[in-house]
Amino acid sequence: MEYIELGKIAELVRGPFGGSLKKNIFVNDGIAVYEQQHAIYNQFDQIRYFIDESKFNEMKRFEVKPNDLIMSCSGTLGKVAIVPKGVKKGIINQALLKITPSSKLDSRFLEYYMKSTIFFEFLNADVKGAAIKNVASVKELKKIPVMVISLEEQRTIVAKLDQAFAAIDQAKTNIEKNITNAKELFQSKLNQIFSQKGDDFGYDKHKLGNLGIITSSKRIYKSEYVKEGIPFYRTKEIKELANDKEISLELFISEEKYLEIKEKFGVPKIGDILMSAVGTIGEILVIENENRFYFKDGNIVWFKDFNDVNSFYLKYLLRTFVENLKSLAKGAAYSALTIEKIKEYEVYIPNTLEEQQKIVTQLDQLQEQTNLLVTKYKQKLANLEELKKSILEKAFKGELV
Repeated sequence: MEYIELGKIAELVRGPFGGSLKKNIFVNDGIAVYEQQHAIYNQFDQIRYFIDESKFNEMKRFEVKPNDLIMSCSGTLGKVAIVPKGVKKGIINQALLKITPSSKLDSRFLEYYMKSTIFFEFLNADVKGAAIKNVASVKELKKIPVMVISLEEQRTIVAKLDQAFAAIDQAKTNIEKNITNAKELFQSKLNQIFSQKGDDFGYDKHKLGNLGIITSSKRIYKSEYVKEGIPFYRTKEIKELANDKEISLELFISEEKYLEIKEKFGVPKIGDILMSAVGTIGEILVIENENRFYFKDGNIVWFKDFNDVNSFYLKYLLRTFVENLKSLAKGAAYSALTIEKIKEYEVYIPNTLEEQQKIVTQLDQLQEQTNLLVTKYKQKLANLEELKKSILEKAFKGELV
């Protein structure tokens, strides 16, 4: 076993400078231009850009052929894929690196190596760029050492890795199915509870708009943003808070503007609910403290003064029917819920706050159990990913048995 510089056993070609592939040279069909997405997602079917034969002949150096490897080089670094047989004739763009192994190097062996932490340590050591990271020059990449053994030994290792990874992937599939089942079990309980209706259950029928005020905020213009002050939430912040994640504040309004709005129109208070209604629909936040903030109009629906409805009961109800609410959305590309249609939505509510609280307590307990189960399963998934890394590291240290 020996280690040889990558550049001595493979040809490395970085994609052409961006100026060589300007949009005005693209044609409707022809020679494919492969992009980062093809390496990141390991798929070669969905192609957005094409060049003609004449341009291809100018850029033949960047042509990809079966068993070449392509690697993403900007932003999402180091994602690698093998060019499959029967792939559409094409070239790489500026964000890809093409690696053509020599006869001494098996493509699958190299692919596995390039997915190992050993390779990534070398790769990240030479990464350049702060905001958008870029790999180092081809000259530096060529110096990365590769463990070289006989082709027979390489293929033996590939076979062992294939077998181990297939078992791990099957285990991951089973765990992911368990996560789905746990979430579906909770959802089925919600559906069971919120499908109950009529006098037999002590549930009354209402339109949402008759139970409280459903509105949004008053418009805040960009010119009214300040560098610091009262936090101004968009869907992003509502989603973070709704999912108990650390909030990253970016926008603020002045104390004076906040007090003006509070005096004239009111601001969210404890017990109110905010729900995202544009794009990412159905992120639901119950206001539980007196922290001051305001929020973006249009994107977020404000449920307030639902005095006869437990806020957390309403949250669970909205969660249950969020798929139904989505069906009210206008347009396929631009998903949105209108306040007027939400007001018309018919629901069944227990006629006492005590009964609502009993249901909330029951659902809170079930939600906690579900969350613990999902967390446990997610940790198992993380452990399996670590196992993959460990197996790869052993393989390329010559320790795989």
